[in-house]
Amino acid sequence: MSVKVEKTENKNELKLEFTVEAKIFDEGIKKVFTKNAKYFNIPGFRKGKAPMNIVEKFYGDEIFYEDAFNEVVPEVYENAIKEEKLDVVSKPDIQVTQIGKGKDLIFTAVVQTKPEVKLGKYKGIELEKSEYTVTDESIEHELNQMAERNARMVTVTDRPAKKCDTVVIDFVGTVDGVAFEGGKAENHELELGSGSFIPGFEDQVIGMKTEDKKDVKVKFPEDYFSKELAGKDAVFAVTVHEIKNKELPKLDDEFAKDVSEFDSLKELKADIKAKQEKDNELRIKSELEEAAVKKATDLAEVDIPSGMIEVELDNMVEDMNRRLSYQGVTFEQYLKMVGKTMADFRKENEESAKSSVKMRLVLEAIYKDAKLEVEEKEVDEKVKELANAYGRKEDELKANEELMKNIKNSIETEKAVNYLVENAKIAKKAGEKKTEKTTKTAKASKTEKKDKSEKEDKKEEKTTKTEKKTTEKKSSK
Repeated sequence: MSVKVEKTENKNELKLEFTVEAKIFDEGIKKVFTKNAKYFNIPGFRKGKAPMNIVEKFYGDEIFYEDAFNEVVPEVYENAIKEEKLDVVSKPDIQVTQIGKGKDLIFTAVVQTKPEVKLGKYKGIELEKSEYTVTDESIEHELNQMAERNARMVTVTDRPAKKCDTVVIDFVGTVDGVAFEGGKAENHELELGSGSFIPGFEDQVIGMKTEDKKDVKVKFPEDYFSKELAGKDAVFAVTVHEIKNKELPKLDDEFAKDVSEFDSLKELKADIKAKQEKDNELRIKSELEEAAVKKATDLAEVDIPSGMIEVELDNMVEDMNRRLSYQGVTFEQYLKMVGKTMADFRKENEESAKSSVKMRLVLEAIYKDAKLEVEEKEVDEKVKELANAYGRKEDELKANEELMKNIKNSIETEKAVNYLVENAKIAKKAGEKKTEKTTKTAKASKTEKKDKSEKEDKKEEKTTKTEKKTTEKKSSK
């Protein structure tokens, strides 16, 4: 086998001309025949028993050419790339020049190679550092979230449904009197005010009582994902079976014991504060890294081959497909729901793909230019971390060449990012640190909101009682 490499008129592009000896191609034909012999049904022979020359005579010599090409070429191509030490970043565009039994196989492959990156002055990048202070409000917010997660639902029987209640309902939806797919459910739990249903639906359920029935009239949004329903008027026959209200636990020492390993609310608050401070540190670190990478990428110059962008888009499609599969949806179904084609998706994500590719190329160039190195122990630590996380053996992971390559690449990227931040000129961002005065003002504002909320609840309770009395009077009449 021989290969001739020459540059094309396009930047970062090579044309490889391959000549594979006839003997190798003929061996490929024999392998293909052996694999597929059982499928051939030739008159005068039992199925799968006809010899190769008879099959070729019956179907034509070229019947095995395409499969033989696919049998021989991948290994030939990969070996040539390694021997020529080419950094190919695109799928090969292959054209067959000569193919046939007893002939040398001649074909060309046009490929794109990794481009040269012209780095800007990446050392000493100027960055602004934000400051985030843990406040009493942020601690209280976390406590309230914990209370929400540990709340219990209590069935309500003495009043109509109101906002924030959860109702158990049956509903049947129709458009022009005809039921539509997905418009029916029984014993469905709906939190009123959550906005999970069509606009206007939940507002009309508010005020209904247990076992009340009502026709809820709504209009599907113009941009609704189902084109058949978008913009249409609909009627939902709704029956309320149960009204449930969320009862929050009291925030005290007993609550702390129930939801944590601490014996007092004070200790729990201290733990929340420590965790939030840690989160803030990680947030600041992440923001600095993101800003440093963006600046270094913007300062660099590189002509990105179209093939690299196409491969990145392929990866995006694959990643999207994988994430959708967890929800039981295929990529094709998703595209249909949003009214787009694969071409639309790729076009919309082209700039994002280009940015991702450029960022990776720049970080790789910085790693090399700064003469950074990955030590073997760093790779071992990462392998150990992955093995523990996924319950796998370290030797098993190390045997996976592709995985080991990805691990090394990820450590190299991390080192390049760290180098950028460590060598940056970092100044505090002005006017961001929260003061004690701000905290006190926030507390006052929160107290006002709480008082207002309590007044509104009392007003609503009073209104409900009045309505109840009026209803009772009407009933007695």
